[in-house]
Amino acid sequence: MRFDEAYSGKVFIMSRSNYEESKAVIFGMPMDWTVSFRPGSRFGPNRIREASLGLEEYSPYMDKHLEEVAYFDAGDMLLPFGNPQRSLEMIESYVDKLLADQKMPIGLGGEHLVSWPIFKAMHKIYPDMAIIHIDAHADLREEYEGEPLSHSTPIRKACSLIGPENVYSFGIRSGMREEFQYAKDSGMYMAKFEVATPLKEVLPKLAGRNVYVTIDIDVLDPAFAPGTGTAEAGGISSKELLEAIVAIAHSDVNVIGADLVEVAPAYDPSEKTPIAASKFVREMLLGWV
Repeated sequence: MRFDEAYSGKVFIMSRSNYEESKAVIFGMPMDWTVSFRPGSRFGPNRIREASLGLEEYSPYMDKHLEEVAYFDAGDMLLPFGNPQRSLEMIESYVDKLLADQKMPIGLGGEHLVSWPIFKAMHKIYPDMAIIHIDAHADLREEYEGEPLSHSTPIRKACSLIGPENVYSFGIRSGMREEFQYAKDSGMYMAKFEVATPLKEVLPKLAGRNVYVTIDIDVLDPAFAPGTGTAEAGGISSKELLEAIVAIAHSDVNVIGADLVEVAPAYDPSEKTPIAASKFVREMLLGWV
């Protein structure tokens, strides 16, 4: 189930070598065809993998070791450059295959539009699903400059798919006036500026439910994650995002899949962004799989 027979061999730390024995599958979606400001997130997945090699395999947050989790890193998908429609179709088809094989998808972006085909694939199997969305941006536009396939639209598309009352957004601090009005009028949940505290208040309401989690790295303040396409001042710390990931792990929700998107390493010569992202992925693996 690797995408490229000439795959470079870069895998997330302690990835198993056997797809069939894995419970979760990490896969990269190197697409940044629709970004509205700075491109480069297509290089994010591999930099996250490379940064993971500096991690400890043990997490004091979860009190677990990566050897306790069976996961397989499938590498990056071979997406057609500049063709968002075909790229999204390929992502949906691949996640369909993962779910048919009873694997939990852990996607690495790439721009945030890559989450949309995953939502569609998950909804086929989990029609009662909810989405936890952690991001600086509302992503509730119907289109961007006339283009409905845009990284500013995936959460609006999700609302249309599963109902806005099943979408829970956290950390939002940027968007059009109309996006915030839509959130208010539609019945979706939106927590502005903060993540951990409002998330902990919401998790009991989601107990027992199938939940997909999508995390945009730009929810972090640029001081913690400058390597992203559309950085927004006033964000949360790495510590708060870790607190949120741990809170989900210790809740009664059933995480059915997750993604982490919008790491654009070219804008961060310090590499603090992929370093942080790799740690978040480690905690997701240990806490949610």
